[in-house]
Amino acid sequence: MKRAEGRAELPADPDQTFPRTCRLTLSRQFRDVFAAPRRRGGAGFLVLYRKNNLGHPRLGLAIAKRCARRAVDRARLKRIVRESFRLNRTRLRAWDIVVLCAPGAPTMPNHRLFATLAHAWETIEKQPCVES
Repeated sequence: MKRAEGRAELPADPDQTFPRTCRLTLSRQFRDVFAAPRRRGGAGFLVLYRKNNLGHPRLGLAIAKRCARRAVDRARLKRIVRESFRLNRTRLRAWDIVVLCAPGAPTMPNHRLFATLAHAWETIEKQPCVES
């Protein structure tokens, strides 16, 4: 079968996938991050992160209706965050990361949202993995 034009290929590198082990799935995991986070804000997103003891990063999304009223906007923001995390997760160490939506994010262009996340990943990458 031939792939449809414009459809993304599956990543050849297994490090560029987004397996379940790289996701925050339980409410207590989110609570731990919200309890004592480090913060990185930018245009469109607020990134909260906290050290974990797993040896790899995990991502959680909290895109609220208050920020993005339409479901299509929330889905777009989530896709952007997941894609950016997937491409950069090998650079990040053992962090639990929660990304929240900031006002105005649904109207921002994709490249600006990706740039905000890239800056957040750089900041997190440079952080020492020690809790103060």
